[in-house]
Amino acid sequence: MTPLDTLVTAVAARGDLAHLALLVFAGSASVLAGRLLKELGAANRRFDDFVRELAQFNRRHDGDQP
Repeated sequence: MTPLDTLVTAVAARGDLAHLALLVFAGSASVLAGRLLKELGAANRRFDDFVRELAQFNRRHDGDQP
């Protein structure tokens, strides 16, 4: 029996299913928040790269207007 099975069995035996559900909800919400922050950081880096490339393009083609 794994430690998680032991924990679930002990909680279920005491009748604390609401606490177990709250623990699962809090854990999944924390994991989701962590993933969202990771994706937000990646999107921020991609946007920063885009702005940097756009600025480089503008510097390179600054005097091309007739």
